[in-house]
Amino acid sequence: MSVRELVVLGTASQVPTRHRNHNGYFLRWDSEGILFDPGEGTQRQMVRAGVAAHDLTRLCVTHFHGDHSLGLAGVIQRINLDRVPHLVTAHFPASGQRFFDRLRYATAYRETVQLHEEPVRSSGALATTPAFTLTARKLSHPVESYGYRLVEPDGRRMLPDRLAAHGITGPDIGRLQRAGELRGVPLTEVSEHRPGQRFAFVMDTRLCDGAYELADGCDMLVIEATFLDEDAGLAKEYGHLTAGQAGRIAAVSGVRHLVLTHFSQRYSAPEAAEVFAAQARAAGFEGELTVARDLLRVPVPKRAASG
Repeated sequence: MSVRELVVLGTASQVPTRHRNHNGYFLRWDSEGILFDPGEGTQRQMVRAGVAAHDLTRLCVTHFHGDHSLGLAGVIQRINLDRVPHLVTAHFPASGQRFFDRLRYATAYRETVQLHEEPVRSSGALATTPAFTLTARKLSHPVESYGYRLVEPDGRRMLPDRLAAHGITGPDIGRLQRAGELRGVPLTEVSEHRPGQRFAFVMDTRLCDGAYELADGCDMLVIEATFLDEDAGLAKEYGHLTAGQAGRIAAVSGVRHLVLTHFSQRYSAPEAAEVFAAQARAAGFEGELTVARDLLRVPVPKRAASG
């Protein structure tokens, strides 16, 4: 049975707090496991959350500020210590190659794993698999930063009542799906369009076109909300979003489930959670809303109705 869920490993921004570890987000997508922005302490948070090194197939870093990347050293060494048997691919801004190299080889260890580097050089597609296409879009931050978007191909949902009406059962269903027609019955007659799921990860950025492009039509959007709306001036100065701005992006983009995270240490947890949620709602977002907390597990919404 396929499992698609987000495991939140940390929710702090620049400074960790008693309640918030530095960033870290693990997306389990069927047989793939994507670790986004492993900040300091991510390896221990993985242990606490039950995420194993063997679960990782990709590492995606948005930019090279410490709260988004200092955990790379430990995670990469753990992958090698545990002798992960499959290829692990790392995506990160090409302009930060020197930082990635320093983190990858921060200390001595025995390399046992094939870690493939695929730096992000511009907005566009990064990888295409049978399960999804992974793309990147440039964001607006003082250092080069990219957000990531994962899109599942559209498919078709079989309709049991129509299959039964045509006497199509058992192995014949698979034959129909592969061939597109069986005994004069077209696939479109006994199925309906099934839109693929969409996920986006948007970290440190001001309001920009890239953030909207990443969020467009997503089933789940994980997005920074470093500041509350009353601190919008600070957000713009330092290249971040407010809760209201994040909510507005989600509302305009038709997001189904919004996950807010990356909170400044100036706001206490968990007391501030309701305020972040309220400001995102006030900006017009009406879908499912989660204010992330460390070690929370958030299921990716079930596929939307046919469209």
